[in-house]
Amino acid sequence: MILGPISLIDCFVFCFYLAPQLLHQAGFFPTALVVLRAIPFLLFTLPLQFVWNRYFRSYSSHKSSHLKNSTIFEDFVIRCVRYAFATIPANVGRVFFSKDVALPFLKWRMKRHGFKDFPVYWKEETIGEGDAKVKGIWIKQNCEVEPDIVIYYAHGGGFAMGTSYFYFEFLLAWHSLLVDAGYENPAIFALDYSLVPDEVYPTQILQTLQGYKHVLEEVEDASKVCVAGDSAGGTLILSMLLEVGIQVQNQQARGAKLGMSKHELEDIRPKFAIPQMAMLISPWITLASSLHFPSRVDYLNRGTLWKYAHQYAGDAMIHGGVASPGRCDDVKLWKAASPERGYFITYGSDEVLAPDIESFVERLGAGKVEIEARRFDGGIHAWPVASLFLSSTRRKRLYGLQTIVGEIRKRFDKAPAGKMRQKKRLSD
Repeated sequence: MILGPISLIDCFVFCFYLAPQLLHQAGFFPTALVVLRAIPFLLFTLPLQFVWNRYFRSYSSHKSSHLKNSTIFEDFVIRCVRYAFATIPANVGRVFFSKDVALPFLKWRMKRHGFKDFPVYWKEETIGEGDAKVKGIWIKQNCEVEPDIVIYYAHGGGFAMGTSYFYFEFLLAWHSLLVDAGYENPAIFALDYSLVPDEVYPTQILQTLQGYKHVLEEVEDASKVCVAGDSAGGTLILSMLLEVGIQVQNQQARGAKLGMSKHELEDIRPKFAIPQMAMLISPWITLASSLHFPSRVDYLNRGTLWKYAHQYAGDAMIHGGVASPGRCDDVKLWKAASPERGYFITYGSDEVLAPDIESFVERLGAGKVEIEARRFDGGIHAWPVASLFLSSTRRKRLYGLQTIVGEIRKRFDKAPAGKMRQKKRLSD
């Protein structure tokens, strides 16, 4: 199911669903304070910045690629999102992403585009126990047949915001493109991990492992699984893979200590098998890094990003190798943790995280880990997600997702690689 771009009427309808939920979930006074603070920005700062940067600097060589290529609607919305990320408290901001807002809004958009009901099977499930207890959404073509591929997805949101329901339309479009790519019964399991400050590290990683275990129980074959995530979800996927890699290393060390042959060692399976590939969209690889740069056009704010990082991992673990995967320099561990067909990463040239992502790709590539990165010129954070809603033409809206699906198809179809390779493409 692929709907049209977000329109002005969609924005008004979203606000209609949002307003009562802000009062219900965040409370009257926090909501009122956010609104009062936003009025000067909306009435004065936003119009002045918009006109000056878009028109008076239009012939400047310093104008960003994103600003040159964006429509008025895209530019306007991104400026609003940038303000919201930097100034709105997370306990209010998370309401924007909540199920009670996102799900009815999606149903509205479906009806507006001629869909009376969801075209595929979907179901919310609760799995695990204790700290690992977590919810998720299954999307399947046919719930009675085993999937031929599963995308295990962890959403972004700085660990403080976001739900699978906010990404629901994006995931349904992804599922539709997988069908178009030739898969008979693709499935997606999207994880709804706990948010900070309700829960902190390592709860989210335990929940991510629990979700992965649930996926493996569903398909019983890790070669059918692509683990994926954007932003903070990419952090959790990388952290999960490091945990799996530690387990694989411990198994190998135990086997060597007991004098097992290679054949005997292969008969002992670790608790979590390595997936076929990892697909990451603008992953937040290092929680706090000097490589994060203050982009003039990205909606991420470096200071707010680091604040969420401290809330998630605390002062003690913010630089830890599992909590903050970019801090892990153990090449052997990355090799043990890496999926069978390696990593594919997409990111925007104008986003805050771009230099850190490029550094990560270089380091893993130098260690002979199979990894490829695709940089979208003029793209900002999580551009394949954002562009699906904001871009004006179907080609631009689907370009990021089609790139992702094409890479998945290629890596799942190809023969096993004898020698790990590195690819790095820095243009569309």
